[in-house]
Amino acid sequence: MAQSVGIKDVARAAGVSVGTVSNVINRPDTVATETRARVQSAIDRLGYVRSESARQLRAGRSRIMGLLVLDMGNPFFVDVARGAERAARDAGLGVMVCNSAQSAGEEAEYLSLFAEQRVRGVLLTPADATGRNIETFRRHNIPFVLVDRVAEGTTECSVSVDDVAGGALAVRHLVDAGHRSIAYVSGPPGLNQVRDRRIGALNALAEAGLGPDCLRELPTERLDVAAGRDAGARLLGLADRPTAVFCANDLLALGVLQAMYAAGIKVPEELAIVGYDDIEFAAAAAVPLTSVRQPAVTMGAMAAELLLEETEAETGTTRHEHRRVVLQPELVVRRSSLSAR
Repeated sequence: MAQSVGIKDVARAAGVSVGTVSNVINRPDTVATETRARVQSAIDRLGYVRSESARQLRAGRSRIMGLLVLDMGNPFFVDVARGAERAARDAGLGVMVCNSAQSAGEEAEYLSLFAEQRVRGVLLTPADATGRNIETFRRHNIPFVLVDRVAEGTTECSVSVDDVAGGALAVRHLVDAGHRSIAYVSGPPGLNQVRDRRIGALNALAEAGLGPDCLRELPTERLDVAAGRDAGARLLGLADRPTAVFCANDLLALGVLQAMYAAGIKVPEELAIVGYDDIEFAAAAAVPLTSVRQPAVTMGAMAAELLLEETEAETGTTRHEHRRVVLQPELVVRRSSLSAR
């Protein structure tokens, strides 16, 4: 294995002291032009790359921000990451993106990794409904901001969408179209987002004078297309099949749509479908999907900006107050729900 080139190797090759090489790297204006050129030539010739991790250890401040999401296979979280990365880049920082895969165990491992790497701060969409992982991570005194989750009972910042309002938007739309029997393909019950979207759905039914028995919940273990196909198969097996489906995210909705297509069930004529997130694939589906839009890129950018503000406040250069930012969702109506009853 080739040995890495160190600052001493550069100093030896250029015929200068280690301190001079350090000055060329960190304070080039303090070094004579001829000497600077000689040192730079040695750096280029030897392929020297300075150790950012060592510099960070000396400074005590990392240039990396951690981002831990539930599922990087979901385009919604890709958009969250895009927003966070843009804000971090503008501040001269990088983003380490990790995927908990909706597992509390994997979440704990990645939070431990962030602590070991002494990241500047963490953007976190929690997978552990108990909050134990957050409590453990809090002991490291590393700032964090919750993303797509309200910071209930904590003092940290959070950026989320009003999922109760979003669930109400979806089901109110279906009720207005004449549907009185609606399925909710909900995803893992331990996720706050799943719970809040169900509350919103029930609120919309109550507004219309309809009881909770009009909403039939079909829980799934995951929030992906395969789980949606499975829920669609269960839906097809019901003797009193609902006339509409509200899904906790678009991947589930696309899976339900696939199951209906395979069974020869017409969407929206025989079954209306509404998703959540409004990912790019929603509009491109075989039957364009009605969906509740979340401003994912904005969410990621705002969360990163709050985290940057908090870390700068630690140096005394700015002031920071913890805030809970709640963004509003928007219903985007497409063909999958346009059949009147």
